[in-house]
This record gives sequence, C-alpha cells and structure tokens, in this order.
Amino acid sequence: MRNVSGRLAAGFSTAAFAAALVAAPADAQGADPARPQTLDRVVAVVGNRPILLSDAMEEVNARRAQGEPMPSDSAGQAAMLRRIVNELIDNEVVITAARQYKADVTDEDVAKQVDDRFNDARKRFTAEAEFREALRREGFGTPEDYRRTVREQAKRYKLQQMGYDSLKAHGRLSAPVQVTEAEVTAAFEAAKGRLPKRPATVSFRQIVIAPHASMEARAKARAKAESLVVEILAGADFSAVAKRESMDPASRELGGDLGWARRGSGFVPEFERAIFDPRLTQGSIAPLVETSFGFHIIRIDRVQPAEVKSRHILITPPIDSADVARARTLADSVLRVWAAGTPFDSLSSRFHDPAEERSVPDGFPVDSLPDFYKAAMDGVPARGFSKPFDIPDPRSGHPKIGLIQVTERAEGGDFTVADYKDRIRGQLTQEKQIRRMLDQLRREQYVRLLLDPPAKDAAKTVVP
Repeated sequence: MRNVSGRLAAGFSTAAFAAALVAAPADAQGADPARPQTLDRVVAVVGNRPILLSDAMEEVNARRAQGEPMPSDSAGQAAMLRRIVNELIDNEVVITAARQYKADVTDEDVAKQVDDRFNDARKRFTAEAEFREALRREGFGTPEDYRRTVREQAKRYKLQQMGYDSLKAHGRLSAPVQVTEAEVTAAFEAAKGRLPKRPATVSFRQIVIAPHASMEARAKARAKAESLVVEILAGADFSAVAKRESMDPASRELGGDLGWARRGSGFVPEFERAIFDPRLTQGSIAPLVETSFGFHIIRIDRVQPAEVKSRHILITPPIDSADVARARTLADSVLRVWAAGTPFDSLSSRFHDPAEERSVPDGFPVDSLPDFYKAAMDGVPARGFSKPFDIPDPRSGHPKIGLIQVTERAEGGDFTVADYKDRIRGQLTQEKQIRRMLDQLRREQYVRLLLDPPAKDAAKTVVP
C-alpha cells in the first residue's frame, strides 16, 4: 500500500534504491548485473493476496520520511527489504484472522481519518496544479485516485487493529513466555544511549492549613444562605438563584448543576453524605450543609441506584488578612509539635485542608515542582521539615499555609537497568507473545516468501 502522505512530504524518489533492493538477492546468486531489473514484482503471498515490491518500497519511503537511516550497501538493502516484507506478511496474516472473526470496516468508519490525511497532503502544496502534478508523478491519475488509496490504507490498518483485538479476546496472546535477566539487560544496554538523564526527585508529605473565616463572617454567610433557602422554598427558580448568587465559579453559570455522581466521586465528605441521604428524593432541598468551602444549598434533581444528580448554591464567608494571620500562627504551632514527634496522621486529620493532597510518595521531579514548593524544600534533607510557606489559592484570593516533611530524595543521573527492569520485562513479554502468535498464524495460513529464487522443493509455508 502506498504511504502517500509520507512520500509526498519527503519528495523522495526511490527508483534507484528499489533497483538495488531487487538486484541484491539475485546478485548474491551470481546473476548478471548488466541484466535489466524489474522494478515491481511479487515478493510474498499470503492466502490469495500478493505482496508487491512496490508495497515494500512505500514502507521504505515512509520510514525514510520519519528519519530512519537507509543502508547504502546492497547487503544492508537486501536485509532491510527482507525485514519489511516479513512485517507486511505479519500485517496480512492478522488482517486475514480479523476477517475470519467477521471483523469489517466500512468507508464511513474511516471517513474523518481519510479526509484529514487528504487535506494534510493537499496543504503541502501552494497550488492545485502542483498537487496534481505530484500525484501524477506518484502514479495517481486524479486526486480521487489518491483518496481511494488513502481510504483503502486506513481501512486495512483499522482491520489490522481489530484483528489484534479479536486474537487477544480469544486468548491467542495469553500463553506464558519466558524472559530472562540476560534479555532484559541486553534490551536496556541497547536502549540506554537514547534514554534521558534521570531527574532529581523528592518525596514528601504535607499539612496544608487553609485560613478560615471569622465567626462573624460565617454567621453572615449562613444567614445569607438561609434567606436563599426561604426564597427557593417560596417558589423561586433554583437555577436562576444559583446563577445570581452562587460563589462556585465551576457550576454557577450552569445553574448550580453538578451532574451525575457516585459515592467517591471527589466531593468532600460532608457534601457527599448530604446528597446521598436516603431520605432525600427527587426535587428535595437538603438541610443547609457547611464544608471547608462554605455553606451549600443542595437540590436533588434525580435519584437512581448508586447515582444522584444534584445542584448546589455555594455561599462562601469572606476571608481577610486577619484570618490569614491566624492560619500562620496555627501553622507555626503545628510545625513545632510535628517536628517534636506528634504523628503525622493525627495532625493531618485535625488540620489538613481536605482539598489538598496529603502526600507525594513516589518521587516527583524537583525541576517540575511549582516555584513555591521548590523554594520551600530547597536544602531540606530527607526526614527534615520546611518552614511554613504560602500556597496561592485563586479561589479565595488568600494563600493557604503549607508545611512539608521531605521523606526521600533521589539525586539525578543515569538510569540503571533496575529503574526500567519491570517495564522492559513487560515489553519483551508482549513482543514474544505477539511473535509466537504471528508465527502460529503463518503456519495456519498459506504464506510464501518469494524474495530469493524459488527452490525446487520450496515448502508450502516459509517462516523465516
């Protein structure tokens, strides 16, 4: 199949390379180098479908366009041709299996993909005439011929994906395979030159203290929320009141709509308990709920097993500089008792803002930390504590106060095989399972490789 997008992008003619590829196997047998060479022929057969040299050359073009180096010697070219033809055979046996599993792909299934690829190729040329001339050089009579080829290519690729999915679903990829430590090490050694440097990382846990509004401000916010409840119960439209009064920027313009939710959807505990109260039915207004965000007026829109659709109006008590100052004083006190040995879990349960993460245990790249976290942890050793620091809170416009204990640090440097062992083992396992499945499919189907001159006793199926 023509990889025409890559070819048009590359602007690369491979006629000479194709001639070398065709000539390479014959030359090895002592053929006359002056003999004219055919630039297209059947190089393999799968079932009743031939694979042509031009199919392989289109794949060569695609890989060249993607930056893969091309061999300059005839032996290297012949080896590359054999590898690519075998990959095309693999693709074809999977497509055959997909059809055996009744998989099908229609024009409509790939219409958008085809349009995108066609338009991308067209945009590479400034004029329609230039585009048509490029297509003509590639063997297409009209743009529609090109579109048909792209469509066929897309359908075959999607059919190949469906084939792998079907084979996996039928257990063809599940048999165990053995991957040795030597294979893992060899794979790492082959790839380590392309790996980036390992960044310095830090693991930590934190207590984030949010400033809380004064008792007076909370009382005013509660009174405001209660007045809105009275208004709603008197017949006011809940959505209209939410758009007018709610302080939740995420849901206000939606009339307070929070959509469908299940338990554990991420709501703070007080809010989740309220919306899943079994006493509430469709259209119910829940009792006023206070959370760390403020006061919530909640309406239950719909209820179904394990799910609730709700709306809310949030009234947040204002926070001022005095509230922030109290939070700073509290943070100093919490840090003293934490550093003195008070368990993290007990302090976190009492003082930590539930809207923030409690810990980052798996190591976070230091260079990717927000600047205020990076500054707070600068120079803090493992098991050490940061000083209190400000965490910006765009929602309130006032900072929260953070306290951090660094639990582990890892310096940057080169990755080792231990860093990648599990990933490499998983990849090699998958590759071996796929290879075994493909070889089994080749034995089940009619496969013949025709790169070399045919032998008198050539087997029905050739599996290199």
